[in-house]
Amino acid sequence: MLELYHGTTSVCAQKARLTLAEKGLEWKSHLMALNGDQLDPAYLKLNPNGVVPTLVHDGNVIVESTVIMHYLDDTFPTPPLMPRHPLDRTRAHLFKKLMDEYIHPACIVFTFATANRARLASLSKEQRDAQLAKAPLQRQSEYKRAGVEEGLNSPMGKEATKSFEKLLKWIEESTEKGPWLAGPDFSLADIAAIPYMVRLEMLRLSPMWDNKPGVAKWWERVKTRPSYETAITKWLRPEDIARYEKIADPWIDVSKNLAQ
Repeated sequence: MLELYHGTTSVCAQKARLTLAEKGLEWKSHLMALNGDQLDPAYLKLNPNGVVPTLVHDGNVIVESTVIMHYLDDTFPTPPLMPRHPLDRTRAHLFKKLMDEYIHPACIVFTFATANRARLASLSKEQRDAQLAKAPLQRQSEYKRAGVEEGLNSPMGKEATKSFEKLLKWIEESTEKGPWLAGPDFSLADIAAIPYMVRLEMLRLSPMWDNKPGVAKWWERVKTRPSYETAITKWLRPEDIARYEKIADPWIDVSKNLAQ
């Protein structure tokens, strides 16, 4: 049996759900609110980092979204989601490395400077420090703190903008060679990037690729895949959409960062 602990809008959970959907696998959902339940002792026994997703397969626990994607691809090899050609495989690995090391921190900054800002900003500095100190991954707490306290126009906000611009540049360059990010076939490289594009779109930041036609066409292809509906659209609740719709337009600050 496959079981997944996940959140509706969690970018890392979306990667796991996309992989499951592309494989056509059935799984049991453990949907988490991520309002503190990820720090419950019972969940920390499964995932000491206190994050989602966590995959449980026949009692075996697998954590980290990139590791989960590869585990599913290795365990359920049809259809394959890693390219065959060594250079294409290298490209796929580079995309995943970009997501894990640069884009995910950038996503945290963008999200906590916008959609997730109100709740933490309403706390006193002492209360905010105490809450952020509970997280096992303190580096992520610092990204959250920068987003809430300094906003998109901060040094870290500007760095996050550069990281997303790098991702879009890589996607544009990849589409000059073929329809997908790591060769002729849809792969884990595409799956790794999709959730972060979803987040940019929810933040109304699609103008970031107005001058990148390859990105726009790739994004259109992504949305026609059945896995997008199954893993992304199906899980977005009205309250999730509303939380992003009511924020001030982040394009004002992001466009300034891009112009610098």
